[in-house]
Amino acid sequence: MRKEIRIFFTALMFLTRLPVPQMTDHSPEYLEKAAKYFPLIGWIVGSISVLMFFLCYSFLSIELSVLASIIAGVITTGAFHEDGFADACDAFGGGWTKEKILDIMKDSRLGTFGVIGLISMLATKYLLLREITALFVSTSSTLTIVGIFLMAHALSRFMAVVAIQTSVYVFSQEKSKSKPLASRRLMTFELLSAGLFSLLPFIVLPSQYLLVIAPMLVTTFLLIRYFKKWIGGYTGDCLGAIQQATEVVCYLSIILLWKYT
Repeated sequence: MRKEIRIFFTALMFLTRLPVPQMTDHSPEYLEKAAKYFPLIGWIVGSISVLMFFLCYSFLSIELSVLASIIAGVITTGAFHEDGFADACDAFGGGWTKEKILDIMKDSRLGTFGVIGLISMLATKYLLLREITALFVSTSSTLTIVGIFLMAHALSRFMAVVAIQTSVYVFSQEKSKSKPLASRRLMTFELLSAGLFSLLPFIVLPSQYLLVIAPMLVTTFLLIRYFKKWIGGYTGDCLGAIQQATEVVCYLSIILLWKYT
C-alpha cells in the first residue's frame, strides 16, 4: 500500500504543481508505474477547474467563470500539457525530418507554430466550455457540469496512457523526464484500473455520453499514426498534444450529443 501511495504521488508530482510529500521524487522505479494514475490525476485537475468555475459563477459572468476555470487548470498543471502541445506544433510544423523535428522539440523556445497552436487550442477550449456550461446551467444540471469536467480531464489523460501502451518512445534525450514512463507498459490489471478511473465520472452523466469515447479514441490513434509516420513513435510532448486534442474533442462531442440525441 505504501508503495502504491508513493507511485500515486509520483504521478501527481509529474503531472501537476500540487504539493506532495518530501519523499516523492522522479525515481524511475515509481515513475514507470505512474501512468495508471493519470486518469485519477485528471479527476483532481478537473475538480479544481470545476470548483473554480462555480466559485466565480456565484458573483461573475459565465464567460469570466469559464476563463477562470481554464486558468485554474493551467496553474494546477504548470501548463504541462499545453507546453507539450505547443512544442509538438512547433516541431511538426517546422521540421521536415525526424532529426529536425526532435531538435525543435528539445528547444525550450516557443515558435510561431507553437504560439498559433496554443492560442487556437485555448480559444477553442474556452468557446466549447462556454457553450457547455451555458447549456447545463440553464437547466440547473450542476452535477452534469461536474461530471463533464471530471470525465474530460480523466479520459483525455487515459488517451495518453493508450498512446504509451500502443506506440514506441523515440526521444533521443537520455535525461528526458518522460523516458521512465515508456520503459514499461502497464500490466492488464493496471490498464483496467486506469480505464476504471476514466469511466467513473459517467455515473453522474447520461448514458449516451459514453459515445464521446469513440471520437477521442479515433483522434488518439490518428495522432499516434501521424507521429509514427514522422518520427517513428511518440515523445513526452506528443502525449501532451494527445491530451489537449482529445480534451477538446470530448467537449465538442458533448455539444453534438446534446443537440442531436
